[in-house]
Amino acid sequence: MALDKILSIAGKPGLFKLITQTRTGFVAESLLDGKKVSVGLRNNVSVLSEIAIYTLEEELPLREVFQKIQVKEKGGKTAVGHKAEKIKLEEYFFEILPNYDEDRVYASDIKKIIQWYNLLTEKGITDFSSEDGGDDEDE
Repeated sequence: MALDKILSIAGKPGLFKLITQTRTGFVAESLLDGKKVSVGLRNNVSVLSEIAIYTLEEELPLREVFQKIQVKEKGGKTAVGHKAEKIKLEEYFFEILPNYDEDRVYASDIKKIIQWYNLLTEKGITDFSSEDGGDDEDE
């Protein structure tokens, strides 16, 4: 399943899988407990494929950050849990993304990224390649 079907809903823990759209919003299923929730258009919802992380040069798509974690952890869960202390989280993230913008990426962001990566890995959602089928251009 591609990251464009995985959602983060403000005020609700974990991640959600988009099931279907309705007239007033959409229905999503929690990856934590499998419960379905109805989400209105007024809810603050982020699609994981649209999230990017600030680096000193550019914004890096979240899927690329997940790929870097996946390579470091050889496909397994992260060595650092999302509840680790701030310094441990920052040290771990610096290993993954040495050029991340420390002024604009907070410990709370790193916590979410680690938590989301571990949840996706646990649920077998591990294909973080590009949604558009590849970045290579044919000449």
